[in-house]
Amino acid sequence: MTEIVFLNQNAEKWKQFEELLHQKARPDPDRLAELFIEVTDDLSYAKTFFPKSRTARYLNDLAAEIHQAIYKNKREDRRRFLTFWTTEVPLAVRQSHREMGFSLAIFVVALGIGVLSTLNDAGFARLILGDAYVNMTLENIEQGDPMAVYKERGQVDMFMAITFNNVRVAFFAFAMGLLASFGTAYILFSNGVMLGAFHTLFLQQEYLLPSLLVVYIHGTLEISAIVIAGGAGLVMGNSLLFPGTYARGQAFMRAARRGVKIVVGLVPVFITAGFLESFVTRYTEMPPLLSLLIIGGSLGFVLWYFVGYPIGLTRARAET
Repeated sequence: MTEIVFLNQNAEKWKQFEELLHQKARPDPDRLAELFIEVTDDLSYAKTFFPKSRTARYLNDLAAEIHQAIYKNKREDRRRFLTFWTTEVPLAVRQSHREMGFSLAIFVVALGIGVLSTLNDAGFARLILGDAYVNMTLENIEQGDPMAVYKERGQVDMFMAITFNNVRVAFFAFAMGLLASFGTAYILFSNGVMLGAFHTLFLQQEYLLPSLLVVYIHGTLEISAIVIAGGAGLVMGNSLLFPGTYARGQAFMRAARRGVKIVVGLVPVFITAGFLESFVTRYTEMPPLLSLLIIGGSLGFVLWYFVGYPIGLTRARAET
């Protein structure tokens, strides 16, 4: 049986399943159980004969939705708090890797524009970073402590303010996906240009390497999380532009739930970044090797938790 014939034979049935799931009245549990069996049978057929097709992905999502409807009133497992970060967030991340790739590309291009613009226009850094910040940085460099900005506030106050701001930026980058992804792209682009101008300012003052060793103690986690949150925003925005086989509203709700899960899963990352910036980054004279160990550990965690682990987990679940 070809995929087209399979679709023609079952499309109306699947549509009825969706209508039953989304009706206001609670569906009969026995009927839901029957639906689940039928959909999983269709899913098994699709995975056998059309494993990489949109039909297989659609049926997998439909089966998951029916399963959720059956068990949504089931008493939560006490381990749910743990499984949220060990299973739910990584699976949501894996589904969103393509959008996160786009998010990273936008950020990197913007960073490059920030670098080139600052190199070719002496006033660009002031335009982007502000006169007050540039003047303060140049003054700190003249006094022999270019990273003095990280020592000016109390550690606890700084931690609270930085963590709150980082979480706010991440949620804002995600929420701007409501503007059909263009809002999120703007947030990523503006932050990338700002970072490029920042680094080039230190490059021009011949302090690039020392600044990188200090800034990326916390910046590795912070910037990675903003890019990932931007990917979650693109997931939501793209659902409005490209709803696929779902109604636009339904596609949006599914994408929004996935995106919220990713952004909430980032909160511990931002807390850790805030802690490092407030309590560790201020020690600007620490040995370069120690800085590299912290930066390498942070980068290793990001690559493992947001790239390698989600891929491995998804493959393991597909094989069971």
